[in-house]
Amino acid sequence: MPESVSARPLLTERAVRTLVEQWYAALDRHGDPEEMKRFLVDDGLELRFPEGVFRGHAGFADWYEAVIHRFFDEEHTVLRVRAAIDGGAAEVRVNVNWQARAWRAPAADSHWLGFDADQTWTVVAGEDGRTPLIRTYTCNALEPMPGSAAL
Repeated sequence: MPESVSARPLLTERAVRTLVEQWYAALDRHGDPEEMKRFLVDDGLELRFPEGVFRGHAGFADWYEAVIHRFFDEEHTVLRVRAAIDGGAAEVRVNVNWQARAWRAPAADSHWLGFDADQTWTVVAGEDGRTPLIRTYTCNALEPMPGSAAL
């Protein structure tokens, strides 16, 4: 007997982990801002970064425009993803290592940054009921690596 649609889980740990990995891969290549929005809910988006709190797609665009003009040679390495799934929503703890170079005018040189980040995301099922989308994204802590410049 085929499994009914309602019997299948709305979100899976695999789908959530794929979202996390695709999000960071897109950030590392400085994906097109419109491409990045495919990872985000349309309504109720809230992003809490060290730079401030950003709401909605307009807030995301402001944050993204600033960071892709400041950081380059970025590399995110996902260390751990733990998802507590409840039907069509999940609270996700993400640990990621982030390394990049940054430059601020009129400095002659760029500087290296390296941090281990602890984050909490809330993801919800998209319109298809299975594709997770980021609703909230909170950077809980950034632990600098030895030798890293300050943010």
